[in-house]
Amino acid sequence: MNRRGFLRGALIGCSAAAMPWLTPVSLAAVPGEGRLVVIVLRGAMDGLDVVQPWGDPALRSLRATLSAGPEGGAHDLDGFFALHPALGDLMPLWRAGELSFAHAVSTPYRNKRSHFDGQDLLEAGLPGDGPVPGAQDGWLNRLLQVVPGTTAGTAWSVGNQQMLVLNGEAPVSSWSPEADLAVSPQARMLLERIYEDDPLFAGAAAGAVAADDLDGGEGERGAAALAAYAAARLNEEARIASFSINGWDSHGQQQQVIGTALKQLGAAILALREGLGRNWDRTVVMAVTEFGRTVRQNGNAGTDHGTGGAMLMAGGGVRGGRVFGDWPGLGEGQLYQDRDLMPTGDVRSYPAWAMAGLFGLDRGTLERVVFPGLDLGRDPGILA
Repeated sequence: MNRRGFLRGALIGCSAAAMPWLTPVSLAAVPGEGRLVVIVLRGAMDGLDVVQPWGDPALRSLRATLSAGPEGGAHDLDGFFALHPALGDLMPLWRAGELSFAHAVSTPYRNKRSHFDGQDLLEAGLPGDGPVPGAQDGWLNRLLQVVPGTTAGTAWSVGNQQMLVLNGEAPVSSWSPEADLAVSPQARMLLERIYEDDPLFAGAAAGAVAADDLDGGEGERGAAALAAYAAARLNEEARIASFSINGWDSHGQQQQVIGTALKQLGAAILALREGLGRNWDRTVVMAVTEFGRTVRQNGNAGTDHGTGGAMLMAGGGVRGGRVFGDWPGLGEGQLYQDRDLMPTGDVRSYPAWAMAGLFGLDRGTLERVVFPGLDLGRDPGILA
């Protein structure tokens, strides 16, 4: 019996709905070989703790126990910024020019600082300083609507959470780990050995393993499995993928909360790098959050909802080893409403410039259709 015959025979009676990794999917390529992965960090990541401006003399007086720079175990990036210790596994990417950040960025959202409204505005990509009730589409979906030749297989929403950023008229594929596949260690080995040389079913086998990891998977394991599944699709004909990582709301005991969340993010990025293989060189990963957090830490060793924050960019397609953006300072008179990091850049401009380079979109389309009302400004040069 050949390999394909074995698969058909072994799975007689199995429901395709219970085996999403076997569901036939029609994929289509967008122009070019570029790949874009968007990770939404839900809960408002503290950019000042992730990319610590330890070279700013005001930081130490504002944060007694947080964001202590290299003295607290953070990894020096450029003499001014330092990377949180929990992302230390990503330092080889920084040195290889495959990891960068943008600081002091935000959506147009101000003042109310609601997670729900902030996330909706982030994923809808619309102008305005408030909620977007009834928003029907997100900026990744509007991208699909202006790129010719896309089908449902071009973009994937991965995970259990609904992704507004991919909602809209353009069809997309979605997958969530709802089935208990119970893939045993022996079954994993069997799948890998049988289909290691079969280009048609190798991706399906990898999907089965990812599905098993995701079913009940938590923390770093779950985030890495989401990323591995996305990478498998991107190694086929898909070019866009998106998923979420929760757990960034750090009102208390921030060192523990953000450390756990950062470990998940780091695991996801490394899983993408490993899973994409040679396609990593054509990939841009962008991790974005709804807003930043207060500059001053609170009495619970945490921080509250703020405004300006940071975003992460990774992949062989990025110009790494640098922190982009105009640093506003943390001194007196430099904070937004005397409490938050002052935004100096629109977070939407970074994925917009990435789309221009990856998919050949012109400035007018980006500013009018994909991100209505956005002023792209000058090209920050984020792509390699």
